[in-house]
Parts: sequence; C-alpha cells; structure tokens
Amino acid sequence: MKKHLTHTKDLSKNEIIEIFKRAQLFLDEQRRDILGDKLIINIFFENSTRTRSSFEIAAKRLGADVVNLDVSKSSTSKGETLYDTAMNLDAMAPSAIVVRHKNAGVPKILSKYVKATIINAGDGAHQHPTQGLLDLFTITKHFNTYDLSNKHIAIVGDIKNSRVANSDIELLQRFGANVVLVTPPHFLPNKDLPYTYDIKEVIDDIDVIISLRTQTERHTNATYASLDDYGHNFKITKELIEGRDVIVMHPGPVHRNIDLSDEVMNSPQSKVLEQVKNGVAVRMAILEHFLRH
Repeated sequence: MKKHLTHTKDLSKNEIIEIFKRAQLFLDEQRRDILGDKLIINIFFENSTRTRSSFEIAAKRLGADVVNLDVSKSSTSKGETLYDTAMNLDAMAPSAIVVRHKNAGVPKILSKYVKATIINAGDGAHQHPTQGLLDLFTITKHFNTYDLSNKHIAIVGDIKNSRVANSDIELLQRFGANVVLVTPPHFLPNKDLPYTYDIKEVIDDIDVIISLRTQTERHTNATYASLDDYGHNFKITKELIEGRDVIVMHPGPVHRNIDLSDEVMNSPQSKVLEQVKNGVAVRMAILEHFLRH
C-alpha cells in the first residue's frame, strides 16, 4: 500500500531522522534526476506563496514534472465535487498529489480513494506536516542534535486556530522538547501543556520562540479591536530577545510589527528566511522518501 503524508504521525521518528539526513545534503541547491520519471500535481484550495512555491521548486530540483492546478479555473468552480476532481486527476497517473484545503481532514479522505501519494500541504486548523518537519529540522540543525530534552520552546500567538502549531507540538514533544504556550485565553487550545499569557514570565528559560500569525480568516468573531492591539501584548521585539541566547522562528506570512518587529526580522537571531531555505530541502527529502521506490 502506498504511504501518504496527511499527519506528522504518518512518519516514525527514525523515518524523520533519515529524511533530515537527506535534507541536509539537499541544502546544496543542486538539481538531481532522482524523480525524473515522476509527475506531481499541486492543488491548493487556499492561497499560498511559500508552501506551493517550495513544493514546486523541490519537485523540479529532483527532476520531476510539476502541474499546478489553478482552482479558480478548475471544474470545482463549476460545481464538480472535490472527490470527483481528485479521481479525475488520479486517472492521469500522477505519482503524488499535494493538496491544501480549508477543511480539516480532506487530505486523509482523499488518500482513501486515489492511487497517488497524497501529501498534506495544510488542512484547515488541523495539520501542516511539512511545515512542522521543516521547523523541527531548523531547530535540530541549529542545536546539532536530535535530542531536544533540554530545550525549551515557546509557541506564541493564535495557537488554537493554527495547523502549524498542531504539527509543531506533536513533533517537538516526540523529540523531547519542553513546549510552553504563550497566548491570550481565547487562542488557548485544549492541550495538556504549560501556558502563560505573558512571554516575559518565561523568556529567561526559552531557547526557541515560534511566533504564529493571527488566523483572522478562521475567526468567527472579532477578537481584538485591531491587530495592533494584539501586537502590543504578543509581538516579539528587539528588547525582548536582545542579549539572550534565543532564536526566533515564524512559518509565514509574517505580520511585521504585529508578530515580529522589523528589528527582530533583521536580527541574526531570526531564522525566518532559513526556514524557507530549509523548507525546500526538507520537501525534497519528503518527496524522495515517498516516491523514489
């Protein structure tokens, strides 16, 4: 049975480490013909810049053919069901279909009906496995270890509505990290983890800050009068991290001066652009893992 990546739990710890070892090699940005006989279809039902481009570049660097489906011009906009769209695409014999959808569970459902490998590029507020993996890769690469048991990681922001947070938390805990949630009460998920409403209470113990974008598109009611109000309490600033041995990450897109200040974005402590670079290498390794054999 062909394996799919719909959740971070679809990969064992040993598989993740092997993927990371391959990703380390792929950081050289060289083209390879590893997947020269493969076809990969990207179908994104939500907007994306980094993830869609990252998957396309990753596939092309491995020699695969790539088709990007424009959903606004596809038959789904004419009333075709998602199931029929997937079945029609699968009939064209792609090796993998990379899918993003606003509804949780869609990639998992599709994986039961198609022959191609399904790779989840984000489903609602549920999971974003490849972002979680590239975040974990960035952290383990920075500390040069897969044992994160003595590392403390603060996830800051709209955690309840974040698929990235779900993937990050599962992976970070599996690799031993100590995770603390920093969020206002209405963004606090139902998870058995320590939390605080003020990052200053824990900053002295933190090795990594993962800041998250406020998921305004998933809010049913206004939670703040403005994003500036939110940023006043949860923005990561130069004053907060200056002089501390802490790195700052963000999955993007970054709301500048709301999630992260300009000074933090431009700081050597920021890993935001390194995450983007690492993302291509990790997705190359993921595609190779699922499609090479």
